[in-house]
Amino acid sequence: MKKAVLALSLCSVTLFTGCSASKQQGSEVTDNISNPVKVNSPTKFYDEDYNNSTYQGSDFGFTRMDSATINGKNIANVANENVTIDREQLASVITSLAASLPNVKRAATLVTDEDVLVVYETHSSDRSETADQVKRTAMSVVPRYYHAYVSDNWKLAQDIENFATLGSNDKHIDHTIDKTIQNMLKSPQGKEYSKGENANGEMIHQKDERMNTNR
Repeated sequence: MKKAVLALSLCSVTLFTGCSASKQQGSEVTDNISNPVKVNSPTKFYDEDYNNSTYQGSDFGFTRMDSATINGKNIANVANENVTIDREQLASVITSLAASLPNVKRAATLVTDEDVLVVYETHSSDRSETADQVKRTAMSVVPRYYHAYVSDNWKLAQDIENFATLGSNDKHIDHTIDKTIQNMLKSPQGKEYSKGENANGEMIHQKDERMNTNR
């Protein structure tokens, strides 16, 4: 009889402990719904030296947020906050992918705040098809609002490399990049990117104020 009572008591303690742990865990999940994980560096997800011992390359990515507010802020305002990406890392990915394409011997890439410029060397007999492949490769990596410009004139690789140490805030940078883009447009750009967009991903019926005077 005493053994039965003791066994029942142990089961009750175990059950209570399990329920408490489960409740605490559930509370943590609920509390974090509107508190997404923060990282010290906004580019950690691109940095090669970011080693998270719990992360596996095959893991999926998932976040969950409250539809109204995040940490007390209206979600619309949060969406308008500055979000930075590692443009150099994006350029590296695009260059490696482009150089891996058939008929492409080497490539160089510049990623700005709204454009991606890819210069490559090819001996392909179908320059337009190769240009289309390079362009679509670049567009598959950058955010959708980007425009992509390509050129198989390898001499222009030095032109885009000259921008490597510059940034969006440098004086006259837009004008200088536009001149480079105009030279790139002398090369094939491939097919229209999609219905309603030209070969560079620009809306066909929307004026591009930066470029329309020289195209």
